[in-house]
Amino acid sequence: MITVYGIPNCDTVKRARAWLAEHGLEAAFHDFKKQDVPAEWLPAWLQAFGRDRLVNRAGNTWRKLDDAAKAAVVDDASAIALMMREPSVIKRPVVHWPDGRWTLGFSADEFEKSALTAPKKS
Repeated sequence: MITVYGIPNCDTVKRARAWLAEHGLEAAFHDFKKQDVPAEWLPAWLQAFGRDRLVNRAGNTWRKLDDAAKAAVVDDASAIALMMREPSVIKRPVVHWPDGRWTLGFSADEFEKSALTAPKKS
């Protein structure tokens, strides 16, 4: 099963979910706002993408942080603490594919490649 992690009102998450539906791919959705950030996955996400890609420094949530909070993100532990406290700072969507791979953000080309291993809706 494909699992999409993110926030439902995020435009990129909406595009990713729409792409999956248009291609007949079933996907579970994990809403950071209602279900919290899955802390057990954060180390895997950091390993897969790196702190600089996973923490969205271009987004509104990051821009609204005070300078001290921004400066405190110096390693993976401090990035995890921030992501747990401010889930909207995570770049979205994070997608877990059936073959165990992870993708970050939405790219139709990347989704096309990843979808090759995903079962279609019956």
